[in-house]
Amino acid sequence: MLIDIARFRINSGFFLVAVLAMLVLACRSSYGQGSPASEGRKRPPNVIIFYTDDQGSLDANCYGSEDLITPTMDRLAATGVRFTQMYSPSAICSASRAGLMTGRFPARAGVPSNVSANPGTEGMPHSEITIADMLHGAGYRTAHIGKWHLGHLPETKPNGQGFDFSFGHMQGCIDNYSHFFYWNGPNRHDLWLNGEEVYRDGEFFGDLMLEHCTRFITQQQDSPFFVYMAINWPHYPMQGPQRWRDAYAGRIEDPQRRRYAELVSTTDELIGQVISHLEGLRLRDETLIVFQSDHGHSVEERAFFGGGNPGPYRGAKGCLFEGGLRIPAIVSWPGQIPQGETRDQAVFGCDWLPTIADYAGCSLPTVKLDGRSIRGVIDSSDADSPHDHLYWLLGKGQRAQWVVRQGDWKLLGNPQDRRAPDSITPDDQLFLVDLSKDISETTNLASQFPDRVAQLQAIHEGYVSELGD
Repeated sequence: MLIDIARFRINSGFFLVAVLAMLVLACRSSYGQGSPASEGRKRPPNVIIFYTDDQGSLDANCYGSEDLITPTMDRLAATGVRFTQMYSPSAICSASRAGLMTGRFPARAGVPSNVSANPGTEGMPHSEITIADMLHGAGYRTAHIGKWHLGHLPETKPNGQGFDFSFGHMQGCIDNYSHFFYWNGPNRHDLWLNGEEVYRDGEFFGDLMLEHCTRFITQQQDSPFFVYMAINWPHYPMQGPQRWRDAYAGRIEDPQRRRYAELVSTTDELIGQVISHLEGLRLRDETLIVFQSDHGHSVEERAFFGGGNPGPYRGAKGCLFEGGLRIPAIVSWPGQIPQGETRDQAVFGCDWLPTIADYAGCSLPTVKLDGRSIRGVIDSSDADSPHDHLYWLLGKGQRAQWVVRQGDWKLLGNPQDRRAPDSITPDDQLFLVDLSKDISETTNLASQFPDRVAQLQAIHEGYVSELGD
């Protein structure tokens, strides 16, 4: 353009117009200069959520685990914002995913615990509005890749819940090579492409996820897209590829930790491959990436009774102590949000729906949301948490676990500790802790602060009354 201008005999007025035109071209898009998709027009960001499965509170090097190999997670933290008090919507798989997808407490979204393995189970009601529904209505193309675990009917599988494309398994876990669900009989194959059963026997599920994810991104690169990549690791079965078994041989002595670490690095590698594909298409600067675990690490028998690193936090998957709820989480969007920073404000996974709506510039669902936009928190470490309190309800009936956290005070009802079941006594059915002084939740203060217990219990009872059954 400069060469063309130089060839003209121009007066001062034309020269001024030309200069102004060049300035406009130089800053034509605030969503990523120079990428093919942004040239000539402005568009909202692509959105990718990487949702890992059973990844412990501190299980990435950027969270302090020195024995792991997690370069991609660390790079996301270096190019974004890392949370130190991000809480899962629940401590169990289905409920956590319902909270993420809807921006509502899992019980409000109809999923207070895990969805049954019965293929005829409804799961999360079709009436719930998901992130995919919201973004699809705003012109996005939407894809689910990986684990679903939110329903088995056509209307409650991903294609019935706002996703244009779906590839993955509907149950809570599968063998990564045969793609069979082995939790209970009869054993059954569980691999689906847009609602139709498909067979890729002997092929590693991670490779299949990568194949379908990158193909979708390539096909949709000229319009905004949303990918929910629900990676089924480091959830059991512990089937890390040979390259990661070799990498950890001699690096970690404990076999529990080693098997777990192999899958953490397999997860990290898969995320890195997707990001490399984005970079190859010059879409990275146009893509908001959310990385988060669904809840704390598992201590189930199938997970060899552990392997995750909860650090100082008590509990694990399936219980509402910090080790079950406080999770690794990072958001990254180069050039648009801060880089290499941490946030200590208390936020939770239900916040992603309204936050994504905020960045995408689309309307929120016209239903009651429990999540709040955390865009202000992402922008500034001085911003207040948008929540007066946080609430969790896991399970049904009188023995359901529940928690209210307000400030540093946390009240647990019917608590369980999956790592140390015998540590809960009959006197601990209401368990009060001050997290500012007891991050490991070792001492029950309920008898010392009855007024605080009553205050937090009243919040819980308000939700019980509101949510009903």
